[in-house]
Amino acid sequence: MCGIVGYVGRQDAAPILMEGLKRLEYRGYDSAGIALARSKKLKLFKAQGKVQALEAILPEQPKGQIGIAHTRWATHGEPSDVNAHPHPDGAERIAVVHNGIIENAPALKAELEASGVVFRSDTDTEVLAHLIAQSDAPNLADAVRSALRRIQGAYGVAVIAGDQPDQIIVARNGSPVIVGVGNREMFVASDAAALVRHTQQVVYLNDGEVATVTAEGFETSTLDAAPVHKTPVTAPVAQDDYDKGAHEHFMVKEIAEQPDAVERMLQGRLDLRFNSAHFGGLNLTPRELIDIERIKILGCGSAYISACNGAYVIEQLARIPASAEPASEFRYRNPVIEPGTLYIAVSQSGETLDTLMAVEEIKRKGGRVIGIINAVGSTIARACDGGLYLHAGPEISVVSTKTFTSTLVGFALLGLYFGRIRDLAPTAGEKLIKALQALPEQIRQILDDTAAIETAATFCAKARDMYFIGRGLGFPVAQEGALKLKEVSYIHAEAYPASELKHGPLALVTPETPVVAVLPDDALLDKNLSSIAEVHARKGPVIALTHPGVVCAAADHHVVVPKSVPELDPILLGVALQIMAYRCALILERDIDQPRNLAKSVTVE
Repeated sequence: MCGIVGYVGRQDAAPILMEGLKRLEYRGYDSAGIALARSKKLKLFKAQGKVQALEAILPEQPKGQIGIAHTRWATHGEPSDVNAHPHPDGAERIAVVHNGIIENAPALKAELEASGVVFRSDTDTEVLAHLIAQSDAPNLADAVRSALRRIQGAYGVAVIAGDQPDQIIVARNGSPVIVGVGNREMFVASDAAALVRHTQQVVYLNDGEVATVTAEGFETSTLDAAPVHKTPVTAPVAQDDYDKGAHEHFMVKEIAEQPDAVERMLQGRLDLRFNSAHFGGLNLTPRELIDIERIKILGCGSAYISACNGAYVIEQLARIPASAEPASEFRYRNPVIEPGTLYIAVSQSGETLDTLMAVEEIKRKGGRVIGIINAVGSTIARACDGGLYLHAGPEISVVSTKTFTSTLVGFALLGLYFGRIRDLAPTAGEKLIKALQALPEQIRQILDDTAAIETAATFCAKARDMYFIGRGLGFPVAQEGALKLKEVSYIHAEAYPASELKHGPLALVTPETPVVAVLPDDALLDKNLSSIAEVHARKGPVIALTHPGVVCAAADHHVVVPKSVPELDPILLGVALQIMAYRCALILERDIDQPRNLAKSVTVE
């Protein structure tokens, strides 16, 4: 993986492809390349590093009205010029860009080598180029189908041929592919970000579908060449969504957007008459909800951490046993799918492969799944039986901020709704609604006064190792704080339940290891203060993240945020840790929006 762009039309393709690659830089990558078809020949240009390195080796006016381009996040083979996409066959008649992993690539490579094929790269993708080139199919689309029928694994691909310079063949299986419809010109991409400047009319391919794209239009079919009818829809994004505006980084821009994102999340979803919430797309009746015996929430990365928070909140408000599990583990352990269990899938992109595979496994075994998704029309959203969209807008920075916060709000709304159907009193529902309505302004208060956070960040930026601790709902806050810090600043950070410190991690506490203590003013405050005292006794520096009025004599630094109800406190505490991670990364001069080795949407295993 990571980003695919393609163009066929009347204009020179190279400037459009390069612009598309720049729009996809936010996804994370380590090399880039472009292939152009002209005069029955292919021209390939590839470079390790940023898109600017590719741009530097392009001719001043590269010609060709059809082409494909790619930003690569290494899976097979180290980042290098030769491993960058596109990948050609031996005669350089075919060029392929590919997101995903070809699981049977070693066997196919051995077979191809036995037939005399010489491989130039260490990638699995090159196998596909040679398979297409060896096909005796009458046209490029059939050759691609023939090759893909031999492939095991996930893919989103785009293919061009020098001797058929009027078409791009695209296909998907587990990795997104979008066709953009223009006026006598067409676009292909893995992400709408690459298309929105030119068109908002798009077609989403489903798994097992292939499209032949020409300047005049497109035709879609299955791998067996059975026609599939597709109608273009309007992409739910705009060009301005992908601009930083006056902000230095997308991360800080998206942190600043959180009050508005929370307001959008709440809009139309608060039921003031019955002190509850209502949703248009859950596709669950109150009777069905009453019959739910258990809730299991699945996600990866920040989505999994939000799931841990969500399970706690739903269990507290609705009194339904709830738990969270990484989707990447769930899908491989032959899970028991119980008829009384409701499954919830969480994904910012709606394309996370591990989460998608978990959803499909649950559906295959007869389970019911709803989604909490940001990307409208995404694969996971379409695979679920129902759910709710975050409407947070595109999140460009690799690290999740506004979508994480919006997801926590979504879980609070679900907990309120489930709780009011079951045993949650109207007065408790009213209290939670008022707290939800107050959230945007409380987040603005944190954003408007970051002095204490910046002081703590300056102290923490000197550390090589850090620890985050918390209890109850404070533990997912600690987990997300540690994840954010190591993602964006590269400081090693780990999170532990505060109660577990004395069972091992305390051995690692030294004067050189700052400890961030999530210290809400709640029923566990005294217990948390005792844990902090244990750290202080070992001369560990303490940053207390807490509420007004809390006195923590053992803390070296205090960060105070507004108090809400316990179910929403993690949102406000988490915003402060987002800012702290950002400030640490800024001090250390990291690549904040594109951290090393990471990608925004993980569509491989």
